[in-house]
Amino acid sequence: MADILETLDRVDATRVLTVPREPRAPRAKTPAKRLGRIIGYIVLVVAAFGLLVPFFWMVSSSLKPANEVFTVPVTWLPKTWDFSNYVNIWTQSNIIVWIRNTLVLAVTVTILQVLTGSFAAYGFARMKFRGRDVLFLAYIATIAVPWQSYMIPQFIMVSKMHLANTLWAIILLQAFSAFGVFLMKQYYETIPEELSEAARIDGLSEYGIWWRIMMPLSVPAIASLVLLTFVTVWNDYLGPLIYLRNPDLWTLQLGLQSFVSNQFTANYGLMFAGLTISVVPIAVVFLLGQKHFVEGIATSGMKG
Repeated sequence: MADILETLDRVDATRVLTVPREPRAPRAKTPAKRLGRIIGYIVLVVAAFGLLVPFFWMVSSSLKPANEVFTVPVTWLPKTWDFSNYVNIWTQSNIIVWIRNTLVLAVTVTILQVLTGSFAAYGFARMKFRGRDVLFLAYIATIAVPWQSYMIPQFIMVSKMHLANTLWAIILLQAFSAFGVFLMKQYYETIPEELSEAARIDGLSEYGIWWRIMMPLSVPAIASLVLLTFVTVWNDYLGPLIYLRNPDLWTLQLGLQSFVSNQFTANYGLMFAGLTISVVPIAVVFLLGQKHFVEGIATSGMKG
C-alpha cells in the first residue's frame, strides 16, 4: 500500500512539473524598431514600383499605334487602344516557330540541368573520395569565369563537331551548370545522413538513394533550379545569335530583334506586343513554383 501511495505521489509531482506554462505576452516594439520597419516597407514599395513601371509601360506600349510609342512627353496610357498589334504579331511574323524553338530549348536544358546538377551534387555531398573538396571548388570556380572569355574556342569546337546552326549546340553547351551543382549540394547537406544510411542497410544502391530519397526531398531546391534555368534559357540572346543562323531555328529573342533591325521602319507597337507575349510563360512558371522557389533559396545555404 505504501508503495502505491509513493508511486501516486511521484505521478502527481510529475504532472505538476509538466504543467504547460502560460505563453509570455509579446514584448512591445520600441519606436526605433517601428521606424526601422516603416523605412523597410517604404524601401520595398519604392523598389517594387521601380521594377513594375517598365513592365507597365511595355504592356501599355503594346496597345498603342506605332507612332504613339515614343511620344514626348511620355504617355502612360494609350490615347487609342489598339489591340491589332496582338493579332498582327501572329499573322505578320513567324512567332509560333520562335516560341516553339525557345520552348524546346528551355524545357530540354532545364530537365538536363536538373538531372546532371542533382546527380553530381549527390556525389559531392554524400560520396567520399580523395580530392572531393578540391574538385568541387575548382568546378564551382568556373562560375566566376565570364562566358565571353571562352566563347570563341567553344564555337570552334562546336563547329568541328558539325553542330553549329542546330538546336543541339545550345542544348549540349548548357546541359551542365556549376551553379545547379552548388545549389543542389547545399540543399542535400540539410537532409539527415541517417536516411541514406538506413537505405543502404535495406540494400538500396547509391543510384536508388539519389532517385528515390534525395530527389523527392529536394523539391524546393529543384523548383528553384527549374525557375532560374528556365528564365535564363528563355531570355538568352547571345547564345542563339552566335549558333543559330537559320531563321527557322530562331528563338523568340532573335525573332523579336528582327523588328528593330531597321530603326526607320521598325514597328515598336508590334515588338512590344511580342515582348509581352514572351513574358507570359515566365510569369506562369514563377507563379506555379513561387512557394518552393522561396523555400529552396532560403534553405540551400543552411547546413543541418
